[in-house]
Formats: sequence, structure tokens, C-alpha cells
Amino acid sequence: MKLIRTQRFLDDYRKLPAEGQKQADRKLQYLAANVGHPSLRVKRVRNYEAVYQGSINMDYRFLFLITSQGYLLLQIGRHDILQES
Repeated sequence: MKLIRTQRFLDDYRKLPAEGQKQADRKLQYLAANVGHPSLRVKRVRNYEAVYQGSINMDYRFLFLITSQGYLLLQIGRHDILQES
């Protein structure tokens, strides 16, 4: 499935440390190939019906929507990114 990065996602991605970017790149490849990949731990975000979250590592996650064009990547960052929205 195609990955569509929003400007917000790209801005957040650039703020990640180099190792975080490397891990994110690997996990996003998993997402494109199989949204059900166990290491992503994808689940719906509570109180945001259409938004899903996936895990990068124990400190970072990403938020996305599933659309007919692909996965729309909204944000990436520490686990508290929902409080920042």
C-alpha cells in the first residue's frame, strides 16, 4: 500500500534523532507491506475514530489514516504526540 506523508509528518520526522529515523524507515516499510505486522502493534486511537497508531519503538509512534489512496501519515514522535495535537 502507498505511504502518503503530510507536511506535519515530514516536519516531525526531521526532528527525530538519526537512529529514530532509521527505525521509522524500517517500520514504515513494514506498514507498506503489511499493516498487520506484529512489530507495528497497530491499533485505533481512542477518541479519534478513524486514526490509527503504530509503534516505532518503546519511545516513538506514528499516527495515520487508512484511505483509498493509501496510508496517510499524520504525525510521528514520542508517545505523547496526541496531547500536542
